[in-house]
Amino acid sequence: MNYHILREIADSWVLLAMFAFFLGVVIWAFRPGSRATHRDTAGIPFRHEDKPADEQEARP
Repeated sequence: MNYHILREIADSWVLLAMFAFFLGVVIWAFRPGSRATHRDTAGIPFRHEDKPADEQEARP
């Protein structure tokens, strides 16, 4: 294929696809049901402030 054709496709359609993907990720991150998941994930560093984790809790 010609370089100019590939450049035109990249300038228009690929840019549009990347923008649509970005919007999809933003909408997915801020969906109403994700608040509990984000709150739980944000608290991971503070779960065992007073004592180390038990061996059963530390295992995935």
